[in-house]
Amino acid sequence: MSSQIALPLVTARGAETVITGPALDPVIAALQNAADWPFRTAILTGPPRSGKSLLARWFVESGAGEVIDGADSLPENDVFHVWNRAQADGRPLLLVSDRPRGEWKIMLPDLASRLGAALLVEIGAPDDDLVAGLLMEHALRRGIVLGEAVLAYLLPRVERSYAEIELLIETLDRLSLERKSPVTISLARDALAERTGEFQPRLL
Repeated sequence: MSSQIALPLVTARGAETVITGPALDPVIAALQNAADWPFRTAILTGPPRSGKSLLARWFVESGAGEVIDGADSLPENDVFHVWNRAQADGRPLLLVSDRPRGEWKIMLPDLASRLGAALLVEIGAPDDDLVAGLLMEHALRRGIVLGEAVLAYLLPRVERSYAEIELLIETLDRLSLERKSPVTISLARDALAERTGEFQPRLL
């Protein structure tokens, strides 16, 4: 079964959570062992909406080191300056990239050589445990009651995509409000059909 790690972040909803499972366990373990990173540097990548920024905030708030979020979109000289400062301070540095390392083309030779030696921490596609946990967590955040039967119906059918899981729950929430109906298997079926482009509006 999936589990939840309470992150030391204060938000309007209280403590943020990260849903973990076998797909994320190696990522969590790597972030918890920053002292072992080559040159105390790691690059975190992953699909859209996979929690990269949330994990990075957890890393910072836990006191493990510094973070450059969106490092692949910043001026390379700025990234190199922060890397040099972190090295001088002996602090681990986590760089969050929306692009895989192979697609992040670094033109500055000194930066390219240093980040080429960094540990790559990659968030993979969610496994079944993680999908179930994400469905429940997104539903909880929207105040949706997702029963066991509905969860069992959705689990083998939802696309293994972090963004799509979030959008599916958003669609469920909207349909539930529009129809003034609880989330049933019938509603879940319509939400899935709408997300896949096969939605047929009901006449009744």
